[in-house]
Amino acid sequence: MEVELTEARVQLSNKDKDLHAKDVEIAELKRRLNDQIDRCESLEIDLEAEKVKAADAEEARAVSTAALNVAQTNYSEAQGIVDTLVSEAEWMRTRGVVLVANSILNANELDRAVAALTDAARAVGHRGGYLECADHVEQMLGQEFDTSHCSVTEHADAALASAENSYDNLSLPIMELVVESLKKDDWCQRLKAILDPPVTVELSDEEPAGDDGDDDGNDDDGEDDGDDGDDRREE
Repeated sequence: MEVELTEARVQLSNKDKDLHAKDVEIAELKRRLNDQIDRCESLEIDLEAEKVKAADAEEARAVSTAALNVAQTNYSEAQGIVDTLVSEAEWMRTRGVVLVANSILNANELDRAVAALTDAARAVGHRGGYLECADHVEQMLGQEFDTSHCSVTEHADAALASAENSYDNLSLPIMELVVESLKKDDWCQRLKAILDPPVTVELSDEEPAGDDGDDDGNDDDGEDDGDDGDDRREE
């Protein structure tokens, strides 16, 4: 009986040891589980932080892409403006200045003003020469010479002054158009339309002549054949 009791005690002691070992093992597993849970939570926090960083990076990339597109568009527009300015400056240098000068020199208003000024100056010179000759005659003959027969009246000086004033204050419509065009953004196109308009070619409405003579000849031949047939029938 005592032996059985001893064996039972030994078994209970062994079971207690096993249970204690199991408790230690369970505690270790719980510790590891808690460590894994803490690690997972830390990884989740890190993952959320990385997601935020990725979202920020994507937003920054989108902003950079939009800014790059705007910069490229602005560059293209600026390059187009520069090319236009270079082209317009080249046209102005090679043709525009000459066309403006020719339009001024060939203006009818300038022709009339210069003609009037020339005529007035010629008249004043003519009267001055006439009076000078009359003075020489008076000195030679010793008597007064009648200058009323001069074809140029004494109003020639006033006419010359008026012509000079008109010339000095001459206003050319072509110059007004040029000045107004230069104030606009599309000044080059306006100047080209005024000074260098495109040449239009008028197309003729005449149609190419047909072979009417040949058709008439064929008709005549047909009529002749018909007449010959009638003649044969009469015979």
